[in-house]
Amino acid sequence: MRETDSTVVKNKLVPRLVIQSRDEKESKNSAPLTDCKFLGKFLKMNALLPAGLRQKDQTKKAPTGTFQRDNLLAHLEKQAKEHPDKEDLVPFTGEKRGKAYVPKQRVDPIIENVTLEPELEEALASASDAELCDIAAILGMHTLMSNQQYYEALASSTIVNKQGLNSVIQCTQYKPVPDEEPNSTDVEETLTRIKRNDPDLVEVNLNNIKNIPIPILKAYAEALMKNTVVERFSIVGTRSNDPVAFALAEMLKVNSTLKSLNVESNFITGAGILSLIESLQNNTTLLEIKIDNQSQPLGNKVEMEIASILEKNTTLLKFGYHFTQQGPRLRGSNAMMNNNDLVRKRRLEGGPIFPKCRTNV
Repeated sequence: MRETDSTVVKNKLVPRLVIQSRDEKESKNSAPLTDCKFLGKFLKMNALLPAGLRQKDQTKKAPTGTFQRDNLLAHLEKQAKEHPDKEDLVPFTGEKRGKAYVPKQRVDPIIENVTLEPELEEALASASDAELCDIAAILGMHTLMSNQQYYEALASSTIVNKQGLNSVIQCTQYKPVPDEEPNSTDVEETLTRIKRNDPDLVEVNLNNIKNIPIPILKAYAEALMKNTVVERFSIVGTRSNDPVAFALAEMLKVNSTLKSLNVESNFITGAGILSLIESLQNNTTLLEIKIDNQSQPLGNKVEMEIASILEKNTTLLKFGYHFTQQGPRLRGSNAMMNNNDLVRKRRLEGGPIFPKCRTNV
């Protein structure tokens, strides 16, 4: 066993290794505690020890008496009960201090009697509460009546109010609006008709159908690759995610019939949205695309890339997305305005409305 000790060499404190045998260690451990304390008085202070360990132990003291918890608690309780309460209540003597507050007397304004023409005096004297309500509305005294009375009086040239100024105001009875009926589109049948290239199926609306599996939505995208009839495809609120967006992007690169695509209110992230927008570089027939209200924001980087792609596109006329940054929003709106202006110019010139590039203008 090795223990550290210290020696002084040239005015420097140098630790030294001391080798002890097992017998010496056992004899040292077996020494009485009193002997250790006695030896501690003659040991030199070691600078390597903390300051709290360089002095003798002063915490060992003899008990002052026996400790009985129940007796101590009883004594404290008795002492608390016998201690008198301090009277800190100041009795009321009725003494007045300081100067009493006297409000200033205000002179009431003199209300002069307004003299009107005899015809107006007679009309106001014989007017009913409903007529007075209409007159107040015309004079702009909207605080004397309800909003319904005020706007009805302004909108009509005759007396329309049936209640006076002091009548009890009743709440407006609104007509109940029934909830929209659920989407009745048959998902399986519609997919079969798309694969069959049904000439009567021009629009596919799967909005707000919550239980469509993701593989079925991807099957729709694959079926639209070969379809030449469907012009409008909408899957709003169908819980679509990025795999569906990637499948739709591959479809847009091939499809030359679809004119409108709506994927709003879904769970598509920035990567899926960006793949949809990038596919427009190979598509010249899509006129409208809506991607707003996704579960998470796209971010500034994705919006800048979307704006750059929109500036290069010449066929898209409507882009449904609210940019959160002002720069991409201005660039996107200018791109859509330029595309609509190009369509107007081509229509006036009698040329092709949707060329493949801007050089054909």
